[in-house]
Amino acid sequence: MVKRRDFIAGAGAAAALMQSKRIEAAQMSEGNSAQSMNAESNSGQAAARIPRVTNAGTMKGEMLYRELGSTGEQVSVIGLGGSHLGRPKVEEDDAIRLIHEGLDRGINFLDNSWDYNEGRSEERVGKALSQGGYRQKAFVMTKLDGRTKEVATNQINDSLRRLKVDHIDLLQHHEVIRFDDPDRIFAEGGAMEAVVEARQAGKVRHIGFTGHKDPRIHLYMLEVAQKHGFHFDTVQMPVNIMDAHFRSFSQMVVPEAVKQKIGVLGMKSFGDGIILKSGAVQPMDCLHYSLNLPISVLITGIDSKMLLDQAFTAVKDFKPMDESAVAALIGKTEQVAMSGKYELFKTTSHFDTTARHPDWLGADTPAVQKLSPQLPG
Repeated sequence: MVKRRDFIAGAGAAAALMQSKRIEAAQMSEGNSAQSMNAESNSGQAAARIPRVTNAGTMKGEMLYRELGSTGEQVSVIGLGGSHLGRPKVEEDDAIRLIHEGLDRGINFLDNSWDYNEGRSEERVGKALSQGGYRQKAFVMTKLDGRTKEVATNQINDSLRRLKVDHIDLLQHHEVIRFDDPDRIFAEGGAMEAVVEARQAGKVRHIGFTGHKDPRIHLYMLEVAQKHGFHFDTVQMPVNIMDAHFRSFSQMVVPEAVKQKIGVLGMKSFGDGIILKSGAVQPMDCLHYSLNLPISVLITGIDSKMLLDQAFTAVKDFKPMDESAVAALIGKTEQVAMSGKYELFKTTSHFDTTARHPDWLGADTPAVQKLSPQLPG
């Protein structure tokens, strides 16, 4: 039999426990609320620094078109990514059909690179362009990895041969992901000499560069170019819904490119599908966020009819968003994006193709070799 005194003591303890749990729950609720408010504040601050379009572009048929920087070119806001088209799982005939359908429906910007799939991507685009007058519908872009004049010249000639074209509409220095890349490209005997000579010879029309590692490297590349009196036509970079929160190209590089009237090419809107694995956003969130920036083209990987249709749907449904709408959109990813976990191209070497093939870059510049003839170690 429970004594009255023990019962009162037990009841008091239970009441104290219940009160403690209520306080803890209230504190957790307040904490979550504060965390939510903090995320909202951070996303709002980021949204205020991210440039936005006020005009979606010029719609022709199924596709929107925008100006490519100060080049005078009109390009489709969707660019067909070359890497996906050359993957082993994609049959060559299917890749060619996708290219033809994309061009027929209004995509005119074709992305590629000398190193994609051991040249297979360029070769497939070349076969597609050599049929039925499709070259006339396409703005052809490719990239080179070489950092010396000799290596770059060889890669340019390889690309022209594979693409089956007499000129490349836009040639870009690929994977500017190290702080020494700009200096090597612009050095005496560097890759820029080869690219400029190719332009003078009519093999190349416009010149740009790409990178995916750190916005400060992009800014340094622009600084080095200015020191050499050179103006890039384009710059390619990650423009995605998570970028707003970590090493943000959207906040740091896009405004400077717009200021210099350089055409911005966005890429990695899905981070090779990894961003979608976070579960925080849907494909249309990713595409619409990127299209809302003042980019000329969003290059996206398309290796199926479904993905091609998805890109056209994104264009059809896109409406420019104001600052509050952008803040709400990037707020979905803030908690999962802060460390760069889902942007592996920034935080790991997983996407650094040139890191696995340093021979593509070429030897040190003559100036470096003169100062330090022997490699360390």
